[in-house]
Amino acid sequence: MTLDALDLPTRIQRAAATLKETSPHTLEGFLKLNEIFESTTLDPHARETVILAVAARNQCHLCVDMHEAKLAALGPAPAPERLDAVRRFTLQVLASSGAVSDAELDAFLAHGYTRQNALEVVLGIGTYTVSTFANRLVRVA
Repeated sequence: MTLDALDLPTRIQRAAATLKETSPHTLEGFLKLNEIFESTTLDPHARETVILAVAARNQCHLCVDMHEAKLAALGPAPAPERLDAVRRFTLQVLASSGAVSDAELDAFLAHGYTRQNALEVVLGIGTYTVSTFANRLVRVA
């Protein structure tokens, strides 16, 4: 049976167990980074949008499935256009290795985000790059 055929909670448990067995430091690092990312000033919808943008770009199907479910559980977004702005900005940061243009940063800020939020997006990218790369490397994605 493939991992994709299992239910989501089982897939998550297997992924965590595999990472813990293979590299407990990687799992611990991800969990610490995630705890910090979850405490940022980005709202929960925006955080999940950042995660989904990274997960989809990095083709981590486990993360996509898990965070689509989390985003759905949050309910409708209060301002969908803001989420689209954070998604676009996340992809721009990834594509430019952080060297977004002034216009791209200004477009992000125009949706009510701050420079602090821009750096929190970078934190989310780093956190979920660890997760998605590790999941793919140990074949649990």
